[in-house]
Amino acid sequence: MSFHLYDSLRREIVEFQPLRPGRVSIYVCGPTVQGAPHLGHMRSRVNFDVLRRWLEFTGHAVTLVSNVTDIDDKILAKAAEAGHQWWAHAYRYEQAFGAAFRSLGVPATYEPRATGHVPEMIELIGELIERGHAYQIEGTADVYFDVASWPAYGELTGQRADDLEPAEGEDSRGKRDPRDFALWKSHKPSEPRTASWLSPWGRGRPGWHIECSAMAGKYLGETFDIHGGGLDLRFPHHENEQAQSRAAGRGFARHWMHHAWVTMAGEKMSKSLGNTADVAAAVAKHGGRAVRLWLAGPHYRSAIELSEASLAEAAAQLARIDSFLQRAAAAGPDLPFGHAARLPQEFSAAMNNDLGTPTALAVLFGTVKEGNLALEAGDLEAVRAAQAAVGMMLRVFGLDPASPEWADAAAGDDLKPVVDGLVGALLEQRAQARARKDWPAADAVRDTLNKLGLKVDDTPNGPRWSLEA
Repeated sequence: MSFHLYDSLRREIVEFQPLRPGRVSIYVCGPTVQGAPHLGHMRSRVNFDVLRRWLEFTGHAVTLVSNVTDIDDKILAKAAEAGHQWWAHAYRYEQAFGAAFRSLGVPATYEPRATGHVPEMIELIGELIERGHAYQIEGTADVYFDVASWPAYGELTGQRADDLEPAEGEDSRGKRDPRDFALWKSHKPSEPRTASWLSPWGRGRPGWHIECSAMAGKYLGETFDIHGGGLDLRFPHHENEQAQSRAAGRGFARHWMHHAWVTMAGEKMSKSLGNTADVAAAVAKHGGRAVRLWLAGPHYRSAIELSEASLAEAAAQLARIDSFLQRAAAAGPDLPFGHAARLPQEFSAAMNNDLGTPTALAVLFGTVKEGNLALEAGDLEAVRAAQAAVGMMLRVFGLDPASPEWADAAAGDDLKPVVDGLVGALLEQRAQARARKDWPAADAVRDTLNKLGLKVDDTPNGPRWSLEA
């Protein structure tokens, strides 16, 4: 299969060829653990998890690394506000992000912490100084990247270095150029000593951008396949990552993929704007699979507008899929072993075309519809073909209810035997009413179940109930 993606560096659709045949390496910028996760944070990991699953489905072994930024100006400030140790504050929210990721079934191969990789950062900074691309400000431990020394600066975002402004909040004192960015920051007396490390330039801590370059290099090598993240990271973070890595002689990312934002009222979801949506609350109300479907359904380069209606619609779509699978499983005996399971060609074509999830989902829903029609017609072979295809597509999207990542959610189905028993008792009452030809009583039971959102199908093997979409 030939996979095409939109490369943010080239600003065009390109054919993706892995650096190493059969193996794909992906680095995704992870969270800065200053506060609780929101749905905007989750989009990145869901989108790139779908990419990982599709590449694995097509025969590649994928390594996906997503970092945890656990030392940062914002973390120090937030911890001081709350009266907590900075490292305890960061760990608390790292755990919250981990729980949120698990609730949406999005693992990474590895999640390195910035604080665990300071030696690698110091080594990379030293290489940049040796090559003439970084300098230390006299009398301090501050080290900056020299933007003017790297003519390709601005290449990722398509900007000329001369037109760029320094990042907001950057201290310009002592810098050769206002655009130069921090690689190493001097320890300040107002900051905890625990938030600093010894270096050849003095006690201090790393700048944000150097963290990702060092961690990506350690685990994926000097050159790797794909670097991903949100559009808001393109400048200055990703631009600076690319500049410092390549200035140090590393190939760094061969392709860049950036996803659009989750928005509320047209604005990017962010803590600073106050327009966040709690992950745990959304999962508790709609279920992790439904939230994941809502995040994965739109094309990754399209913005997603958050609303209660959109989450509810995702839950309803998932209920329709699950209802078909339940009815198909109860339709009769399985076909003989070896019955071919085929992934629809249109689904593969959509996924290979820059991860075209909207078209792929349309194929999934169409296959569910075909399966339901086959159920009504009693065509078991067509039912089994649709059932197998739907299962394969759900696995690509990370939505297969039988997959291990949803085991915890399934464990929450402790009430299912109770529900099964209650519904079964009502269906038995209905069967007794039908047996004595008390049609009003039988219809009353059916109507009660319908009002509760349940659908009853009379099959040759007895009545079956399912969630009604």
